[in-house]
Amino acid sequence: MLGMEFSKVESVPEQTGNGRIRLVLLDDHLLFRESLARLLASELDFELVAECATSTEALKSLRRSKADVILVDIGIAKEFIPWAQKVRYPGKCLVIAREVDATGSAIVLKYGASGIFLASDSSSRLMQAIRLVASGEAWVDQKVLQLLAERYPHFETKWRGNLTERERTVLHGVVDGLSNRKIGNQIGVSESTIKATLQHLFKKAGVRTRSQLVRIALEGPAAASLAAE
Repeated sequence: MLGMEFSKVESVPEQTGNGRIRLVLLDDHLLFRESLARLLASELDFELVAECATSTEALKSLRRSKADVILVDIGIAKEFIPWAQKVRYPGKCLVIAREVDATGSAIVLKYGASGIFLASDSSSRLMQAIRLVASGEAWVDQKVLQLLAERYPHFETKWRGNLTERERTVLHGVVDGLSNRKIGNQIGVSESTIKATLQHLFKKAGVRTRSQLVRIALEGPAAASLAAE
C-alpha cells in the first residue's frame, strides 16, 4: 500500500475539451479490460476514448483522438512507450502491473512511464493515481519502490557526485519507500530538516516529486544495460 507521501494529489489535472480526463485503455486481457472500462465509466471526470488490445491499435486511436492518460499493461508497456515517444504522444502513461516486478518496473520507468500501479490495489486508489498522473505528477507504488531498492542497492546517478552525505542518505531512504519521519528518525534529525534536504535533491535532480527521484536514480550504465535486456 502507498504511504501518504506518495498517494496525495498535489495539483488539479489540467482539463481539456469538455473538462474530463481522456483515457485510453491498453491491455490484451479482454476480461480485465472490460472490467476496468466499466469502472472508469462510473467516474464523471473520466472519458474512455478507446479500448485496445495491442500497441498498434492504441497508436491508431491516438491519431484519431487526444488522450491525457494511457493505462497500459506492464508487459505491453515495454513496447508501447518507446513507440508512443517516437510519434510524440504528449500524454502520460500509467502502467498497470499484476505483480511486483523489479526488472519490468525499472525498464518502464527508464522509458518514461509516469507511474506504476499494482492491480492488487483498490479501485479508489487507481482513480487517485489516474488523476495524479494526469496532473503531471508521478505515482509509483511503495512495494515497487522497495523492490527496486532491494534489486538495485547500489543505484547510479549522473549527479551523485554532487550530493552531500545527508542527501545520499535521504535519497536512499526515499528509494526504500520510507516517510520523512522515518528517515529523520534513522539519522537523528527533524522531519523539517528532511523536507529541506528533499527540496535540495529535487533541485539537483531536476524533478518535482519523490517518485521521480527513483526514475532519475535508474539512469546511467546500469539502467542502460537493463533496458537492453
